[in-house]
Amino acid sequence: MTTAVVKLQLLLVLGLATPLLAALACLLRPVRRRMWRFLGLIPLPALAAAVLIVGLIADGEVGAVRLSLDPEGLAIGLVADRAGAVLLGVAALLWAAAGVYAGPMLRDSPNRGRFTLFWLLTLTGSLGVFVTADLLSFYLTYALVSLAVFGLIAHTDTAFARRATSLYLLLAILGEIALLLAFVLLADAHPGTSLDIGSTVAALGDSPWYAITMTLLLIGFALKLALVPVHVWMPLAHTAAPFPASAILSGVAVKAGVIGLIRFLPLETGAAVGGPIWGDALLILGLTTAFYGVAMGITQDYAKTVLAYSTVSQMGLIAAATGLALRGAEPAAVSLLTLYAVHHLLAKGALFLGVGVMTEAVTGRRWPVLLMAALLGLGIAGLPLTGGAAAKLALKPLFDEAGLGLLAALSSAGSALLMLHFARLLWRSERPAVSDGAFWRLLPWWVMALAALLLPWTLLPLLGLGAPETWLAASLAPTALWKALWPLLLGVAAALALGRWGHRLPRVPAGDILVLGAPAARLAAAIGAAAEALDTQLRQWQVAGIMLLLIALLLWGAVAP
Repeated sequence: MTTAVVKLQLLLVLGLATPLLAALACLLRPVRRRMWRFLGLIPLPALAAAVLIVGLIADGEVGAVRLSLDPEGLAIGLVADRAGAVLLGVAALLWAAAGVYAGPMLRDSPNRGRFTLFWLLTLTGSLGVFVTADLLSFYLTYALVSLAVFGLIAHTDTAFARRATSLYLLLAILGEIALLLAFVLLADAHPGTSLDIGSTVAALGDSPWYAITMTLLLIGFALKLALVPVHVWMPLAHTAAPFPASAILSGVAVKAGVIGLIRFLPLETGAAVGGPIWGDALLILGLTTAFYGVAMGITQDYAKTVLAYSTVSQMGLIAAATGLALRGAEPAAVSLLTLYAVHHLLAKGALFLGVGVMTEAVTGRRWPVLLMAALLGLGIAGLPLTGGAAAKLALKPLFDEAGLGLLAALSSAGSALLMLHFARLLWRSERPAVSDGAFWRLLPWWVMALAALLLPWTLLPLLGLGAPETWLAASLAPTALWKALWPLLLGVAAALALGRWGHRLPRVPAGDILVLGAPAARLAAAIGAAAEALDTQLRQWQVAGIMLLLIALLLWGAVAP
């Protein structure tokens, strides 16, 4: 092992430990009241580690940076491979930008200490989940993201925020239960004591619990990705959460589900048993979610809620592409999915910050922010020369080879329609009377916007996908250019029609299927009342910490020899 690798191992540990140590320091009241000032700095060690690790991998010096402990053969540790290191880096970038943006919001907030603590806990989990190499570490970081983020959603402490938090918490706990059971079955299927994700997944094909394990994995990750019909938490949570929290929730937190699909499904080799069945199930679920998100999004009147439904739609597209990879054993599937997830993380994080800029910071000319937001939105639909064009090109072969190129193009048209509807609502949003911390809101917004436009192209060689100029030339060939443009033109035409006749569409409340109809409303109220009692208890950091400790002990007891 070279000295450079050892240094990167230490830097990686430092990057993951920094937010955790900061969270522990928040147990001291004086520290907790001032920690908000450093939220933009705390992710930087992780960002530095990711950049250096990706560079080392790109140079061919190592395939991944690994750090492992082996108590009783359990193989607990970290692994920063191409996918994990790239996602770690862009996630840390968004966390830093959102942390800077949150400063003016927290300066005079009476709940800033509580918000800061939950922010740091979520940060710890969301960075760690990309580079954990074993079942125990993955579960703990994944659960930390799920359970800590509720404190960000509930920050405003309004009745709506409490309702959104209660629903989110209920579904998050159901997802954690599903994954806990799946991981216990994965560990049981492995002939040895190792908890290494790669070896346990490789042994799954011979398990008598294969079908049950796969079902539980898909349920757990579907809840995080907000796939239909368990998507209902997403629009409610985004409507309630502050702007920087929404940027994190949509940009980073849901990507825990993406890395889960990448780590636990045999995408590059195909499923050992019943691959087409599981791939078809994920494909159908993903495509349904992709189009359903658009259909619900165009009925919304609040820009943040439209973005939430756009995230539902985009996660559906990722799930569909994952299903195609699972059916066909695509060798480059992990890199292709990673690139698409990276662009969505950057673009959606920037767009949520952009809504905040328009409604909290810009008192003068708004058109520069609006134009950039529209450009980012159309980038999500695959506008040529944007980072989204590279992301769309990444998934195109998967859909074309399956004969589903038309559906993928129609999905792009739907995204264009939804993003133009978002831009219209954003332009009509109320202008702030006073610019509050405009510089510290505009700076992270522009950084993230430019990153969303440029970074996906620069990451192509780092993900082993080829040179950017090759992809750029391919995307600008006349045939490819027309294939990229006609869905956008269709989306523009649909947006014009929506602007003319959209008032005739019914207004669907955020949460759609959960709140439509009296029986559903009564059920939601009953569920909310029960979950809110749990929510009240979990607001105390002591209770949340004890719960996480109990979860860790339960999993350890289930898999330890």
